[in-house]
Amino acid sequence: MAPPGMERKLWQRLPAILFWGSALPILCSVFARLTAPAVRDHAHDKALLLFDYTMAGAVVLHWTLVATVAIACWIVIVMKGPVQMADPYPLQDRDRPASPPPAG
Repeated sequence: MAPPGMERKLWQRLPAILFWGSALPILCSVFARLTAPAVRDHAHDKALLLFDYTMAGAVVLHWTLVATVAIACWIVIVMKGPVQMADPYPLQDRDRPASPPPAG
């Protein structure tokens, strides 16, 4: 059994990764809407809409990637199981094996 490693650390960070990865594209889209000029023409509205769709696609892609990493972490955590310690086995205090017993 291997001790818990990177999968547990990543598993604990996934909610924050999901939140910030979703919030940043949404904030970019909101910022683009707020900084747009008051008088807009059809081409500008079309560009803003395309940017909104691109940011929505980025959010959905991010969710998909986070779900994939979450599934991978879950599989590794389940396959490793709980940490177990074996009974101690005292080793002989030698640097090399003992000589064989004499024959005969």
